[in-house]
Amino acid sequence: MSKSKEARTADDDGELAPAGGRPETIARKLYSAVAATIAARIAGIVVNRIWLKATGKKPPTDTKSPDVKWTEAVAWTALSATSVTVARLLASRRAEGTWEKVSEEPPK
Repeated sequence: MSKSKEARTADDDGELAPAGGRPETIARKLYSAVAATIAARIAGIVVNRIWLKATGKKPPTDTKSPDVKWTEAVAWTALSATSVTVARLLASRRAEGTWEKVSEEPPK
């Protein structure tokens, strides 16, 4: 038996899916990942600008540096990590919902 036949699995309808997964599933995941990446980048830019406006100085680039106060390092890490993570989550969920509406295919 060839490798491609071994990797194929039956879907809910009993049809064999391609070895790499259903093209729609791959496209949906790619769409979601791209949306999350773009959202994370935008969130990073926004957080940098908010930090600059609130503190009057650039965000720390190396939070482990002895030149950066620990309170500033913790605040920057918490703010940037939280905002980027939430942006990625919201974008992924929105992309999944949009994909489901457009394709009428619920996520599996």
